[in-house]
Amino acid sequence: MGTRASRDLSDSATVVTSQKVRAGRDHDYKRWQEKTNQVVRGFDGFQGTELYPPGAGEENEWVVVFRFSRVEQLTAWLDSGARRQLLDEGRPLFDGAPTQEVLTGGTPAHDAHDVVTAVISHDVMPGREGDFMRWEDKVLKAQERYPGFMGSELFKPVEGVQDRWVVAFRFDTREHLEGWLDSESREKLLEEGRGYFRSYDVRKIGSAFGGWFRFGEGADEGIPPNWKQAMSVVLALYPTVMILNLTVGDWFNSLGMPGYLALFIGNALSVSILTWLLMPLVNRALAFWLLPSRARSLRIHVAGAAVVAVCCLVIITIFGLTTG
Repeated sequence: MGTRASRDLSDSATVVTSQKVRAGRDHDYKRWQEKTNQVVRGFDGFQGTELYPPGAGEENEWVVVFRFSRVEQLTAWLDSGARRQLLDEGRPLFDGAPTQEVLTGGTPAHDAHDVVTAVISHDVMPGREGDFMRWEDKVLKAQERYPGFMGSELFKPVEGVQDRWVVAFRFDTREHLEGWLDSESREKLLEEGRGYFRSYDVRKIGSAFGGWFRFGEGADEGIPPNWKQAMSVVLALYPTVMILNLTVGDWFNSLGMPGYLALFIGNALSVSILTWLLMPLVNRALAFWLLPSRARSLRIHVAGAAVVAVCCLVIITIFGLTTG
């Protein structure tokens, strides 16, 4: 069953910013975004940030999510001189002006593993707000009949910040989300709703490693940056693969099992071990470094990366001495 909520301004606040990046400037943009992340961590109420690269076959549009404890604290960041200076520095990297939606309350970017979210903003015509909300209820009822639908939230305009209405809805996979977005049912509803809003924009948000980086049900911590996710996964994956190769791998060979089948079973075992055993342990051990709300200084970023690197070297040395 889908859920629909409109949040009070005293709740947490999130801004979803979409920015098209010029061709060939992705690396420069990521460096600029990391600098922006370092600056925003110093603002009161900051809770976390996530960066989502473009999906395969999509335009070079990057999505960034910033979370704050209260809408006033988010507004202070959006209106700050530090942010204006960063936007001026990054302007040569951008292809057009960024777009953003401010959401008060909820968890619009993700709230479960592998979830993909669409954030849609609507420019509702004055006086048609009631019609628009009734139309959105019809959309929700239609979405609930589609495979993978996991919930929807409606966010009213935030006075003094933005005038647009925003809807965030979630599907369990990108394929299921695309199935709804491309459906004939949605097309018919859009035709019906065009009398209530002038325009709308769609943002798609997802995370490749989302299911391996959860820090408790209901926690609104966000997820670590991609480079931390990759290092953490490698730390757990390498010993898992090595031990499986030295144990069940040898057993598979003794049985004369075909290589393609042994590889499939080994992959299934390693992913299962990571998902339900090792990654939860890694998350707890490296929470000081992985949680965006805790890792707010360069010293912590460097220290955590050094810990992971040393652990990897120790593991490599152990396997080198025992298997050489």
